[in-house]
Amino acid sequence: MLPTRRTILAGAALLPAALQSRAQEARAQEAGPRTPPAGAASEAGLIRRPIPSSGETLPAIGIGTSRRYEVEPVPDKVAPLREAVERFVALGGTVIDTAPSYGTAEDVLGMILPGALRDKVFLASKVSESGREAGAAQIERSFERLRTPVIDLIAVHNLIDPGNNLATLRELKAKTRIRYVGVTVWRDGQFSDLEALMRREALDAVQVNYAIDNRAAAERILPLAQERGMAVMVNVPFGRDRLFKAVQGRALPPWAEEFDCASWPQFFLKYVLGHPAVTCPIPGMAKAAYVEDNLGAARGRLPDAATRAKMEALIDAL
Repeated sequence: MLPTRRTILAGAALLPAALQSRAQEARAQEAGPRTPPAGAASEAGLIRRPIPSSGETLPAIGIGTSRRYEVEPVPDKVAPLREAVERFVALGGTVIDTAPSYGTAEDVLGMILPGALRDKVFLASKVSESGREAGAAQIERSFERLRTPVIDLIAVHNLIDPGNNLATLRELKAKTRIRYVGVTVWRDGQFSDLEALMRREALDAVQVNYAIDNRAAAERILPLAQERGMAVMVNVPFGRDRLFKAVQGRALPPWAEEFDCASWPQFFLKYVLGHPAVTCPIPGMAKAAYVEDNLGAARGRLPDAATRAKMEALIDAL
């Protein structure tokens, strides 16, 4: 049986007592004054990264809603997800990513977000239909399902009919119904087409799969995003639970405290955030406890290039 986030969090008990104590002390001191490293807003706040096309900054960890938010849109099923989103926003998070192809996820967010909470969220969705009319109709349904007049970012999902869909998205951006335009992929086999599109089109953002055990995006896509001035959202930063399986029952290495890391999920997310091209990983977060743990990756220090290589070697050896 694959390990769950619950088993990984429980595995924190395997940390040496001294490391646990130091991690607790570091968290207790987060509100104290300290000069933050490059890329960090402050110890107390979340690291923020810019959208290059506008200069707007976003907190460096978001919520992805694939699978985990595909529940029946009724109050009792939505309640724990509402709690997770409310905790996320309370801790300074803003980015929530969804898609019409994620089952009921848009409907669920439409129940959670209307009102004051919506104003605090950077909401991203996608379009995945072929043909100008079908794509436009799907986008309109997203506005209805999400119960919002403005969606911050809509991306062409999995490079589906980018010609027609990007044209529609740019029209909506001109009308200020959306604020940013992007494209997404989720597997390495799409990278050559993604690269060609990134070179051909002016995009505000791309979304790509990238994790410590799946680093292909760092070869060409992430450097190209920097070159072209595109924000990068990262999906499946935990490798669809591959990484949790690899480290099950293992303690964090003592040197993880050198970059303010207190759990394996933070280890994986801090690795991704350690790449300067990355704007915002979007792991799934369906419980408030997961929110609290994941957002810890966007606080304090991040690993430098040498430490990231050390992290890679550790995971590759498992």
